[in-house]
Amino acid sequence: MADGAFSYYATGRRKNATAKVWLFPGGTGAVTVNGRNLPDYVQRRSLELIVMQPLQLTDTVGQFDIKAKVLGGGVAGQSGALRHGISRALALAAPDLRPPLRRGGYLTRDPRVKERKKYGRKRARRGFQFSKR
Repeated sequence: MADGAFSYYATGRRKNATAKVWLFPGGTGAVTVNGRNLPDYVQRRSLELIVMQPLQLTDTVGQFDIKAKVLGGGVAGQSGALRHGISRALALAAPDLRPPLRRGGYLTRDPRVKERKKYGRKRARRGFQFSKR
């Protein structure tokens, strides 16, 4: 996988995580995240499956080498950001893949983020413990 080779770039986001994703056509299917292989990086099979969902839906597993840089959040948010970024890059690489990715919900940015803490409360909604006596 050469960095100077022709590639497709997209950004994916989920919670507080941001993924910068490069797709290199004609690759072996290697997925590199922050310089490490995908299984070594996420360390959970369920999260690995989440990242690979757009490729499996579009039958493009092994057709692209993927290089990603992920910042912020935890591993679950980062996996979701990777999935979003891969989906957007796939839609750029092959516009005919856009409808199935859209139907699968992979091109939509998940807007759910942590709710802010409110004053007079312990967290966003949880109140302080009340003792009647």
